[in-house]
This record gives sequence, C-alpha cells and structure tokens, in this order.
Amino acid sequence: MGEALEEASADPAAAFAAALGHDFANPDLLREALTHRSAIDRLRGRNLDLRHGNERLEFLGDRVLSLVVADLLIRRFPDESEGELARRHAALVRAETLAEVARAIGLGARLTLADSEEATGGRKKPAILADACEAVIGAIYRDGGLDAARAFVERHWVPRIEHDPTPPRDPKTALQEWAQGRGLPLPGYREVGREGPQHAPQFVMEVTIRGRAPARGTGKTKREAERAAAVAMLESLK
Repeated sequence: MGEALEEASADPAAAFAAALGHDFANPDLLREALTHRSAIDRLRGRNLDLRHGNERLEFLGDRVLSLVVADLLIRRFPDESEGELARRHAALVRAETLAEVARAIGLGARLTLADSEEATGGRKKPAILADACEAVIGAIYRDGGLDAARAFVERHWVPRIEHDPTPPRDPKTALQEWAQGRGLPLPGYREVGREGPQHAPQFVMEVTIRGRAPARGTGKTKREAERAAAVAMLESLK
C-alpha cells in the first residue's frame, strides 16, 4: 500500500500547476512545495532536494505573501492609518486565511504525506494546509519572480480584501469587550501544546471565558495562536 501511495503522489504537481495559474519552468519547485516534512524519508534518494520538505519554501512564501498583501492594502486604502492597515494585514495573512485558500484550490489532495500523517487526516489539518499554501507561494516566486507570485496572491486575496470595506477588529480586543459587556472576568489564555519540529513549532493556545466551553487556536507564535483561539471563541459565541 505504501508503494501505491508513493506512486500516486510521486508527481502531484503535474496536474496541479494549471489550477494555480502558473506554468512552472522548474516543476521540481512545486513538487517540493507539496512535500510535507513527514514524507522526506519516503522520498529520499530521488533527484530532488527534499531534506527540509516544504519548510524552506514556506519560510519564503510567508515573506512574499506579507509583502504583496501590504502593498495591496496600501494601494486599496490610501486614507487608512497604520493601525487599521495592520489589522487588515494580520487577518489576511493568518493561518486560517491561508487554510481557506488552500481548501479553495484543492491543495490538500495534492500533498505528499507520510502514511502516518495520511492516517490522521493530515490533508485536512489547517496548520498543514496553511504551511503548504505559503510554500506554493514561495515556489511560484522562485520560479517566476514577484510578478507571478503577485498574480496568484491577487487572484485569491483581493476578493477577501474587497469583501468587507471596514477594518477588522482585533479578535482578542473584541472578545475582551464581549466579556466586559456582560460583567464577566477577562478571557484567560494558556498554552496547551506544541506541534511540529523544535525549530518551527506550532503553538496551541486555549482561551476560556466563565460559563463557556474553551476554544483553541494554533499559530507560529503564541500571540498568533491566541488570536486564532479568540477567533474560534467569537465564532462559537455567534
């Protein structure tokens, strides 16, 4: 079964490049972007540099996305303050948004995972999807430059920018105001776990409000994970 899975996922990039809207001059970059670190050992020996899975491209894609989104916001909202732009930016580059884009383009089905990660639903895990989406952006940038990466980001992020003309509120502030408005103690946050390798952990934070079930969120920093937990709690309060 392992060999069958390996063959099926050996070249997930071939049928996926067209959906991304970019014709890769170097398809190996996309193959690297679609390779989760759990599958490195299974693919060892092939003519690809997969020592790090897609983590290096993820690192690059994170920076490219941040730059392109910041530029889009500066041009779209010329009269907004830095604080308003920062809130918009944070909402657009957070892991939840990346995972949404990944689902929209069918990224999960194209990933190369270890059998163990496959068995635990890795193709649907938000953190894996978000990281892979950043890696894809990094691969497009490496292959086609900033213009190619910008085209991909604009196609999938501009509709999200245009969806709500008002700057988003900081979720932790919004949750705090919700609690205060009902005479409740302030929300409490605590770390409940960490996922991934030591050099690139995913923090898992839990937020609690008296009388409500806790909510959790993950992120590359504790602050990002707290924001994700606050978003999850606000969703549950609706």
